[in-house]
Parts: sequence; C-alpha cells; structure tokens
Amino acid sequence: MKRRQFLAAAGAGVLTVTLAGCSLVPVIPKRPTSTANDALGWIRHENGRYTLWLPSAEMGQQISAAMQGLAAAELGVPPAQVHLQLPSTRHIARVRATVGSASVQDFALPLARACATLREALAQGQTTGTLAARDLPANALRSLRPRTGAAKTTPAAPGQLHALVTGQPLFAGDTRLPGLLYGRVLRAPVSAELASRPLVFDETAARADPACVAVVHNPRLQQMGSLGLGIVARTPSALDRIEAALAVQWQVDGNAFEQAAIDERIDIDTHLHRGALQHRLRKDDLPADTAWTLDLRMDIPLAAHAPIEPRSATAHWLAAADKGIALKVWAGTQDLFYVRDVLARQLGLDAERIEVQACRIGGGFGGRTLCTVELEAAVLAQAVDGPVKVQWSRAQEFAQGFQRPPSSHRVRARVQGGRITHWWHALASSHILFTPAAMPVWMQTLADLAGDSGVARGAQIPYDVPQQRIEFTAQRLPVHTGPWRGLGTGPNTLVVESAMDECARHAEADPLDWRLQHTTDARLAQVLRRAAAEAHWPERPASDASTLRGRGIAGGIYKGVSYAAAVADVEVQRATGQVRVVALWCAHDCGLVLQPDGVRAQTEGNLVWCLGMVLHEKLPIARSGVAAASFADYPLPRMGDIPPLHVHLIDSSAPPTGAGETAMVAGAGAIANALRDATGVRFVRLPVRSADVLRALGAHG
Repeated sequence: MKRRQFLAAAGAGVLTVTLAGCSLVPVIPKRPTSTANDALGWIRHENGRYTLWLPSAEMGQQISAAMQGLAAAELGVPPAQVHLQLPSTRHIARVRATVGSASVQDFALPLARACATLREALAQGQTTGTLAARDLPANALRSLRPRTGAAKTTPAAPGQLHALVTGQPLFAGDTRLPGLLYGRVLRAPVSAELASRPLVFDETAARADPACVAVVHNPRLQQMGSLGLGIVARTPSALDRIEAALAVQWQVDGNAFEQAAIDERIDIDTHLHRGALQHRLRKDDLPADTAWTLDLRMDIPLAAHAPIEPRSATAHWLAAADKGIALKVWAGTQDLFYVRDVLARQLGLDAERIEVQACRIGGGFGGRTLCTVELEAAVLAQAVDGPVKVQWSRAQEFAQGFQRPPSSHRVRARVQGGRITHWWHALASSHILFTPAAMPVWMQTLADLAGDSGVARGAQIPYDVPQQRIEFTAQRLPVHTGPWRGLGTGPNTLVVESAMDECARHAEADPLDWRLQHTTDARLAQVLRRAAAEAHWPERPASDASTLRGRGIAGGIYKGVSYAAAVADVEVQRATGQVRVVALWCAHDCGLVLQPDGVRAQTEGNLVWCLGMVLHEKLPIARSGVAAASFADYPLPRMGDIPPLHVHLIDSSAPPTGAGETAMVAGAGAIANALRDATGVRFVRLPVRSADVLRALGAHG
C-alpha cells in the first residue's frame, strides 16, 4: 500500500501529513509553477504558422486576448498571426488552475521568455529541433515594457470574440459528436452533506419511453453524500419525461436543517463567548480594559456563483484508443488537469489515457474548480458505450454547486488622539479552500490545524494601527461552501471599510483624509486620491424633500499586490426606501496592464458583483438544501440597476498582477458607506432591501 502526502497550503504555513492508504484521500489539486521551458510547449511555429495553446481557462476575463497580444508583441508579428487554441491535457504540460486572478502574474513572464527564445531561434534560421528557453529579465522583453500613447492598447485579433458574437460553438454545451446521447444524474433535493440515495423508482415506466436509452446505477455517481441515479436519452427534451416517469423516492439520512441552523453555527458572539477563536492573523494582546470607541456587528449571507452558463460536459470513450487516449472529455473547467486526475482515480485509468479539452466558460468565479458534471458524463458514456453530454439545469447549478460561505463579524476599535490605536476583528465563517464539497470531515478537521487562508483573505487591514488582533474560525456547514470571486476578500473588506468609515465619523474626519492618514503605502494612497479626484470628492450630493443622497469611499489591497479604491453615489427614496447606486468610480492598479480593455471589463464586473453583494444577493435555504431553482429565487442586479461605471487604470511599471478580483476590496465598502452617508444608518445585515431601509428610517425618525 502506497503512502501519500497531503499538503495543505494555508496562511499559517504548510501542513504536512503522511497518510497510509490512499483510498480515503481525495485527489489533491496540483499547482506547479510554470517555467519558460514549460511555456515553449504553449507556443509553436510550424510551416510558417504560430499556434498558442492558452495555459489558462477563458471565462470571459479576456486572458486569451492578453496572452495572444503578449505573444504577438514578443514575436514581432500582428496578433492575427498567432492562432489561439484553448488548452488540452494532451497538448500542454500540467499548469496551475485558473484561480486567484493569477494568470497574467503566473504565465506572462514564462510566455514572454519562450516567445523571445523562439523569435531569436527563427531569426538565426533554426526551424526545427528542441529549444532551451533563455532566462531573460523582464525589462529585456518587448512585451513587458511599459507602454505609452497608442502602444498602450494591443490591437485585438478577431479570434474568440468574433466567434462569440457570431454564435459559433465555443462552450462545452456546444459540443456535437456523431451519435451523441444526452444524460442527467438525478439526486435527492437536499444538500450533499447529508447521505442520500434513490430508494424507490419506476424503472419500467422510464424504459417504456422510446427515447430512453438507459437507467444507470453506478456507485461512481456518488458526489460526497449524494448517490445519484443516471438516465440517458436520445434527445435532451426526453430527459424531463424520463425523470418524471421514474418518480424517484429518496432515502435521506442525517439531521434536517433550515436557515436557523446555519446562522447559529457561525454566530460570532456565540464563538467569542467561548473564548479566543481558533486562528489569529495578528496576535497583539489587547488590554482587557480597552475602552472601545466602536463595537460593530455585521452579518453577510450565503451567495451563489450564478454563472450565465450552467455547467456541461461531454464524454466519449474511444474504442480504438487512438494514440493511447481511451477517454476524451470536453468541459468548461478552471482546472482541466485536476479533472483528469479525478477521472483517472474514479475510473481506474492511467491519467495519460484521458484527454480533457477545455472549452470557453460562461462564468466561473471559482465555482468550476471541482470535478462534477465531467465524472457524471464519463460514467454515463461508459454505461451506454457511446458519447454522452450532461448539461446541468439552472436548479442543479444552484443546488449541486458550492456557495460563498456566510460570515459573521464583530469589529471593535479605539479612536484616540485623532487616530485608531486599537483594532480587533473577529469573524466566523465556513470553509473556502478546504471546501467540504471535496474534503471529508476528518480531512477538513486535520487541515483546520493550519487554518483556511481563503476565509481570512482580506481580513488583514491595509492601514497602520499600532495594536491589532485579527482572529477567525471556520465551521463546517450543512451546505457546501467554497471559492467565490475573491474568496473571503469581498465580505472581509466590506466589514473593514465599514468600520473605518464609522471611526472617521466618530473622529469627525473626512473619510478620504482619514484613510490617507492611516496608510504609508504609496500605491494605496494613489488609488484613493485618484478615485476621489475622478469623482470630484468634495462636491457631495445634496438630499432634498423626496430623496436622500450620499457618497462613500473605500479602498484596499488584494493579495498584497493589486490595489483599488472606489467612490459610490447613492440615492434613497424617502417614501419607498428604494436604493439606487447612481455612479461608481474606481481607480485600479494591477501593475503593468497588458490588455486595458480586458482589465476595465473585469473591474466593471467586480463593481457589479459588489452592488449585488450589498443590495441584492442572498441564497435561500429551506428543507435541508438550497431553495433557489431559478434567478427568480435569487435576485441579481439587472441592467437597470447598473450605474455609470468609471474605471481609471493607474499607469505602472510594476510587474503585472491580478485584475479579476481586485476591485472587490473597494466596491462593496464604497456602496455601503454611501448608504450610511445618505441615511445616517449603518446597515449591518446584508443584503439591504427597501423594507430594511424603511424600517431603519422609521426607527431613526
């Protein structure tokens, strides 16, 4: 029996545990660091044609355009001459998952070095053979030099954007194969944290449908506690009929739960009553007799990823095992190598005999990091000996994915002599990186010894406070939680910036000046000043007889490397309590920008997520599971809710860093602070709906 090593990277360091017996240990994602020699496998030149195999998933963040433009700039050719291919486990070596807004940071320098090496080899007449990448410094690479004037924007090649707007097949759901069949895995309508299995069903009635190909019983259709029942049909529309005919009754074991059970498990005051929390990010011993100026409790609910495209995968077992490949899967995944590893483990295949072809993703946001629909498709395809596509419904996407965990916070601060002298932030949440959607209880308990750094992300304040205590605990919940855009950054920075704003009010200080007074970080100060300048900060909107108006500011640092600040203007109707964000300004510094239009689009997307977090989004829980089945049950910001978005990119010669999640540190705080400015009320339970505003205004006269 082999011995395997579990490595859990966490804020406190690396926890190393040696385990005997691999059958109980789930597959662990591998996150290698790519080198320039690895990148030589991404860019190829054959018969006068350049081909770039994208090392990242493309999910609307325009990483394909950024990498294509970088390669073209380094090779000295127009972008249209670099033909782009989405990655496949057959064509490139293992790379990191597309997570954490790290693609440019991880892949730009290796790719630039590889392209420079290839360019020089071709210039010397070398058109065949193996190259060794040159370890060139970044300032010697054409593609990574700071750009000025017209050179700031790389001309875009038609590529995928043209295919997208003309309706060409790009997504996993667009896959078409000869003889394609359609599958679905039925599961109990409860959380997969509870053990469930099909108990009674009418297979005879299901098979009587002429479009029914198979009803599949297979232990590999287990997803955590949920054992599913598979069906395969000749047409996608027949799946609903077959499911209805089966009339499955489910056996569910475990304790039923409602929303109250989740609220109770993460209640921060309950945890503080028991003493110090499990993990401390800052360990300053605060005096027991500290006279707190601020004592703020805030609660943030569960939230869904809510991608436009529910996930899909197509699997095809290759009878001829062409070139050694026995199984090919088309999927929209953020980690195609992890999917391959899980399939290999579950199906008893060598990983090299499985090819996973990445497809464009219609929204990932951290939710496409596990192997779910891909395994379902592979099991069903094997059962019927034919290609099968599995397309989740919107209800399945809500119920069977994992969610952003709720969190409960208490911040205490002391303001003395015009400055914050003491800061204590305690929070309780559920797991993010140590997601219960993939980790059994025993393994998560072991990993908790190190602490889930995803829960803590954004809790470290970017301001200078002499004495701080920052602590947290993560509680396993009966619904599955995991990565959601920015991990803990959105909720944690919202709370931090709300508390900073309250401290400024106590000190009767301007919120912008207050933040500048508390930071020595020049880049943070720069984005704060730039956002304020673009919004004409001193020109505060005035309320009138029918409308309350307010302005708020917030800023922060994402993962220690990217910076953002935002200013929001809001209007509140006195009669109805309706809140409307009327403008958002954001200054954004992610180092050298390769694709300005892409970074602006990512920042705009972040700001819309922030608006949703404060005013709209709350995932309902009922009857032991997620109660949302459609967007009617999970309100999102609509086009009419979106204000003018003014994004200003900071010119920088610093190395490129992440843009996909950075503005989460600022947008929500700015909106919440503007609402406080307009109403005089700090709303401490999100989201803030019209009824909440009316109650608060009534209570405050």
